[in-house]
Amino acid sequence: MHRVLLVGPGGAGKTTLARQLGDITGLPVVHLDALYWRAGWVSTPKDEWEPIVERLCSAPTWIMDGNFGGTIDQRLAACDTVLLLDLAPWRCLWRVLTRTVRYAGRSRPDMAPDCPERFDAAFLWWIATYRRKKLPALLARLEAARGAGTNVVILRTPDEVERFLADVRATRDAVATAAVSPR
Repeated sequence: MHRVLLVGPGGAGKTTLARQLGDITGLPVVHLDALYWRAGWVSTPKDEWEPIVERLCSAPTWIMDGNFGGTIDQRLAACDTVLLLDLAPWRCLWRVLTRTVRYAGRSRPDMAPDCPERFDAAFLWWIATYRRKKLPALLARLEAARGAGTNVVILRTPDEVERFLADVRATRDAVATAAVSPR
């Protein structure tokens, strides 16, 4: 696990999981939202964004969180592991509403400066309809990536996320123990 891509609806916990996974593995974490959005929620033009993603993907190691469908194929081709967070829509919506209240009028730490958190009905609708409108096409892409040798992990509950992190910790600890054990 050297290049890890995290995808899923807003509020699923991609950023939190990326940060936790980075802490465990030591891999650098890339939050695409922080790079894509400019001050005032202005998006990076496509002709500028694609080379940025290409450069990010060419790094030897990373944990990258974010959707950005226009570059999903590029990122899937570059990663060795994909984590899809497919949590229940009600949970994602609750998390986004809680986040909106927590950071109201301020930029989150994982966002670009001057992109204050705000209530966005269109974003909430995107989350509410994600499983029906976006997930089927993403699952087809993930199945193709799996066929090409990419490790695809689908996490559907917070407990599954915690078990995944525990497994990664255990693997890290086993490798570290093996490296220092006398032979």
